[in-house]
Amino acid sequence: MAVTKVFPASAIRDAYALGLREFGENYVQEFEGKHPEVADLEGARFHLIGHLQSNKSRRAAELFSVIQTVDSAKLARKLDETGAPLEIMLEVKLSEEESKYGAAPETVAALAAAVRQCSHLRLSGLMTMPPWCEDAEQSRPYFRRLRQLAEAVQLPGESMALSMGMSHDFEAAIEEGATHIRVGTALFGKRKLPQGEAP
Repeated sequence: MAVTKVFPASAIRDAYALGLREFGENYVQEFEGKHPEVADLEGARFHLIGHLQSNKSRRAAELFSVIQTVDSAKLARKLDETGAPLEIMLEVKLSEEESKYGAAPETVAALAAAVRQCSHLRLSGLMTMPPWCEDAEQSRPYFRRLRQLAEAVQLPGESMALSMGMSHDFEAAIEEGATHIRVGTALFGKRKLPQGEAP
């Protein structure tokens, strides 16, 4: 998945022309500005991979095909109430960092059950964001833990997608079972990030 936060709509169009179809954005408001310029891209799917506040759930449901950051039953219900058919992933917080969002690992089974009760939502998998570290091996235990959680909550005959890994650690993520890797820097170069934000 091409992560296009901070980059203009033209970058999405260029990546689409080269064959990419899955795009990740972090902020509802930012993508809202780009959306008119990319709405005509047939077959393109846009994933929200940043934290979603429940008061923005309706707009998110209008803009995105996939919400990867559902972390509460309340947010799931809010998205379901929009009536939009949405693919959902549960964001799991596996690190101790206060800046990270996500459901606690011990609540994932109950949260998965709550999402499965929502008629407009389709639970496709789990996502996580390990603590930032240049050494990909430091991320591996978090990726492995997410895979184990997915195995614990999937239903018979169901396969769980795993969204984990970024430009610096996606190879370790793939080795641990990632089905979705979120790649921005390796495709588009370094971003100019707000002060204090991790890459």
